[in-house]
Amino acid sequence: MSLIDLLTGNTSNQVAEQAENKFGISKNQVIALLAVATPLIISYLRNKSQDAKEAEALNSALDKDHNGSILNDASQVEARQAEGGSILDHIFGGQKSTVENQLSQNTGISIDKLGPILAMLAPVVMGYIGQQKQQNNVGAGGLGDLLGGILGNASSQAQAQQSSPLNDILGSVLGNGGQSQSSGNPLNDILGSVLGGGGGNTQQQQGGLGGILGNIFGK
Repeated sequence: MSLIDLLTGNTSNQVAEQAENKFGISKNQVIALLAVATPLIISYLRNKSQDAKEAEALNSALDKDHNGSILNDASQVEARQAEGGSILDHIFGGQKSTVENQLSQNTGISIDKLGPILAMLAPVVMGYIGQQKQQNNVGAGGLGDLLGGILGNASSQAQAQQSSPLNDILGSVLGNGGQSQSSGNPLNDILGSVLGGGGGNTQQQQGGLGGILGNIFGK
């Protein structure tokens, strides 16, 4: 399963349906959020995996708790929401509130609902990475390359497919071939270049993700 398959397939739809039912947010809005947040989470993990201790910790967590079963069992999504919050605390660290504020501004999802939705998403992303790790027989030392490959392949696939609102979002997020670490900061690279400078200035976003979301949701 590619990252695009994850974001456009049953798993993403089930997460979006659960979030829609729980928080009263449109399914399309949730899917747009997942399309931006998933590559962002993976980019942060890729950066962390450059540190040997972080790579070992991630490798152990994947082996212990994230075998990919959640991708076939949507009932785990809400049950593991608290765990997802802890995952996000570790991944984003001190930038968590900044990430959430930026995503809230650009999707129109209020901050009090966006955090819990991301917490539903996090175990799904970890489960997907765990599945890919098993399929590719990768250890701690290969996680950085695995995560970079996931983003690079998704970029190629998104740009090759027929244009649609979701593919346009994915193409914008992944439009640099998955090389989203150029500044060493995934928040700046994805939220900055894609969402218009990272400063929340929606006037600069036309033609990027902000413009796409504006067209979809009438912002």
